[in-house]
Amino acid sequence: MTFWLSAGIIFTLLAIAVILFKWGTVRCVGVTPVRTFTFIAILFTSGLDVGLIMFPLTEFAGYADIKASPEYAFANPLAIEFGFWGFLIWGFYFLTCFYFCVIEPKVKFFEIAWVKLINNIVIIGTCAFTAFLLLSNLPWYLPSLGDGESIIPTFYLMVFAAICFAVYSSTDIKYVRFLSISTTWLFIALIAFMWFGAFAGSDAQTSAFVDNLALIGGYFGNIDEFVLPLNDYHAFYLFWWFAWSIMIGQFTSRFVGGLKTYQVLAAMLIFPSIPIAIWFSVLYQYHEAGIATAGLKNIAMVFVGVVFVINSLDSLIRLYTDNLNLTVKRFGKFNYIALNVVALSLLTLLFKFDFLQIQWVGALVIALFFGCAVFIGYSKLKTVKNIEGSPKDNKLDYTKIETVS
Repeated sequence: MTFWLSAGIIFTLLAIAVILFKWGTVRCVGVTPVRTFTFIAILFTSGLDVGLIMFPLTEFAGYADIKASPEYAFANPLAIEFGFWGFLIWGFYFLTCFYFCVIEPKVKFFEIAWVKLINNIVIIGTCAFTAFLLLSNLPWYLPSLGDGESIIPTFYLMVFAAICFAVYSSTDIKYVRFLSISTTWLFIALIAFMWFGAFAGSDAQTSAFVDNLALIGGYFGNIDEFVLPLNDYHAFYLFWWFAWSIMIGQFTSRFVGGLKTYQVLAAMLIFPSIPIAIWFSVLYQYHEAGIATAGLKNIAMVFVGVVFVINSLDSLIRLYTDNLNLTVKRFGKFNYIALNVVALSLLTLLFKFDFLQIQWVGALVIALFFGCAVFIGYSKLKTVKNIEGSPKDNKLDYTKIETVS
């Protein structure tokens, strides 16, 4: 699996280089273009899930224990955490976003029956994994509702409610902009709230925040270390990013609003990484200073985490229902909601019982990457060479999102 993962990463980086060389200044326009701030908000809130909120406080100690894990010794725990979530790996999303915006309309690889089947298995499986992550982390963040370890009926009910909300919001694309922008501001508010709890009170505490931000420089000074998997846990993360990449590319490609290719790459690498760096720097202070998060802080993190899950599920549900023609128009709203709620709830339980693993999903995505490259090389090479930009039917009309159902 490590060899397969490494081959997928190398292929991805080489493909990005080819895209920049050939189409670096091409203007990208999706089928439903939005303005840049909205595009970044959609990218950020759809491209991340509850793990961003809930994982770091449980992981810093592990990255600091270099006796148990000497492979982490090259950088500090904050830089390691950032390396698992920020900057370079957002290139995965760029590759698929550009492909579905510019190349796929000409190639139509994902319209092949067996490819469409695998693609939708990936999307549905990752939907369920997103809900499972929320379920599995709730005992740690809300120990007052249980014993801090067991998953109790209340947690199942919370995840079920998130699935229901996401399925309902997926019934109309007009909810995308509202959800994405609202979630972005909620996350900013959470950062401010947690920052105040960690740093407010003295200049010394404020300087500690600046010091934490500086620690992230350890990532950029050792960025080459993060390209290939450091260990099995890093491999888990990388497979996870691959699993998400093909879906997020399909979804976000719809909303690209006229940015040039190199600008899309810059936007994807830089803009999401800024709030991630700030958020992790705040949480690192809680870890280093031993500041408790019990009570309102944990509730706030869980609330924002649930909203992230709703955003992610909304975009993924919209994708697979469109691909499989399981639409509201075909089934009616009630049947559409019932079908998706039941399916996702059952699949979430399969992850709970270790019947599925996200690594398998990520490996499938890598296979799709290679399959697409072979397909292009064998039968569509001339077509791809002649591509000059997004489809001509994609007009730069920012009001279109208001009229698309």
